[in-house]
Amino acid sequence: MKIATLDGIRLHYREDGDPDGQPVVFANSLGTDLRLWDEVLPHLPKGLRLIRYDKRGHGLSEAPAAPYAMGQLVHDVEMLLDHLQVRDAVFVGLSIGGMIAQGLAAKRLDLVRAVVLSNTAAKIGTRDMWAERIAKTESEGLAAMSDAVLERWFAPAFHETDAIHGWRAMLERQPAHGYAGCCAAIAGTDFMTTTAALRLPLLAIAGSDDGSTPADLVRETADLVPGAEFALIRGAGHLPCAEKPEEYARILSDFLAAQGCL
Repeated sequence: MKIATLDGIRLHYREDGDPDGQPVVFANSLGTDLRLWDEVLPHLPKGLRLIRYDKRGHGLSEAPAAPYAMGQLVHDVEMLLDHLQVRDAVFVGLSIGGMIAQGLAAKRLDLVRAVVLSNTAAKIGTRDMWAERIAKTESEGLAAMSDAVLERWFAPAFHETDAIHGWRAMLERQPAHGYAGCCAAIAGTDFMTTTAALRLPLLAIAGSDDGSTPADLVRETADLVPGAEFALIRGAGHLPCAEKPEEYARILSDFLAAQGCL
């Protein structure tokens, strides 16, 4: 277990692959921890330096009092990558992780050479929607919300598998105030102008059955950046890396190869 003690936050992270390889950094979604990527990593090419971490309020990372700001989440991973002496990484972010990716790319181009925005957008939802989510989390806890969340996360067929129980447990075991804190960060984020100013290789990935960030929303975000690529994974919801890991890894590997990472 690796914990980085940074300025004001302790973050849990993990490194796999070749420590001298091209760094690829993964940022997970709201309500999950770094195990989100477990099924994808074995299908990626050898020779990459694969870095995962739990954002604040999630997994084994510290969960300070809510609310959080997106700037804090961006600064957290900025400090982590500086701590690990990472430069020119490909940053793969899913959902809120994709928002973090957008903010980091706008702030630190020395850290990020290309981004993968998976099941995310420059702006997600409304302040009122997130305020309702925060209020329910604080009053009833995550277990009261897990059915609705899992419905958005996965396509219908996945709900018939045994794996769904593990994802429910992962969600319900996140610190409620950490989840609410990250909801506040999403509520306060509008990267439409920021992302439209990006000029770097970008791949957007969407799931055809995503109930949180529909494919059209993901595509609209990709269209903000000239030359951005878009991939749709059919039969997958908000977490296609869990539902369709081999297809996800193939799409990601093709993008990495195009960036000269392999």
